[in-house]
This record gives sequence, structure tokens and C-alpha cells, in this order.
Amino acid sequence: MGRWSRQELEDEFEKYQARGLRAATTHDWREWADQFTEDATYIEHHFGTFGGREAIYNWIQATMDLWPNNEMIHFPIDWYVIDEEKGWIVCRVLNRMADPGDGSVHEEGNFTLLKYAGNGKWKYEEDIYNPAKFAEMVGKYLDHKKSLESDDS
Repeated sequence: MGRWSRQELEDEFEKYQARGLRAATTHDWREWADQFTEDATYIEHHFGTFGGREAIYNWIQATMDLWPNNEMIHFPIDWYVIDEEKGWIVCRVLNRMADPGDGSVHEEGNFTLLKYAGNGKWKYEEDIYNPAKFAEMVGKYLDHKKSLESDDS
């Protein structure tokens, strides 16, 4: 058995997801960033590597405040695997845009590696994805949203 029980890892992963949803819908990323240790590492393959909770917070708050990132408000988990021995979780996250007005779904996936540190804190996150696929999805979303707005005219 690892340092943490599977149940603790499951519970903390559930809290991680809930914090992400709250942050994205309120546009306040402080609680989400506070789930990382003070010396955590966050690797984001498009934006770079961030060392420490405050650097993670400053980056995520600024990035997710920008349009159209601020319309990416849902992050359902497609699947996940828990490595109990290491305290790691690997998952596929669906980065989903807000409803453009007709109920259609616009999303793109990424793989995330989380490393747990105990006491409700994560010490590492790495998000792996293709930025070109994200840009394509966002472009289609914006085009679709614009077409809905022009249909209302």
C-alpha cells in the first residue's frame, strides 16, 4: 500500500474537480491554486512551467480571465487512473466551453498528471495537449456562437 489510501486519493481528486468548476464559473482561481503545495510545480505545455503556488495562481488567474479562455468553464473527466503506490492520478480532462446558446458542446481533451503530497495538497500537475487542436476547437466555438447571434437578428 502507498502512503495514502485509495479513498483519500479519490476524495481529493473529487475536490480538485469541484474546485476547478467553482473557479471557472466564478472566475476566482484562488481556492483552486490553494490546493497546491507552496513549492508545487505546474507544467503547462503551451504556457510553460510554474514553480510555487503563487506563480500557479498568478498564471491561472490571468490566463483564465482572458477572453475566450473565460468561456471555458467546464472540465469533466473522461477517465482516470489512480496509482496508489505513487499517489498519482492520470486523467483525460475535457475542456468544455460555455453553452453558446443552443446546447451544443464544444470541447477538447488533454491528459493531466497529478501528484499528491498529502493533507489535501497536490505537489505537481502537468497538462499535455495539442495547442493547435485547442485553437481549432475555440475557433469553431466562436464561429458557431457568432452564427447563433446573427440568427437572432
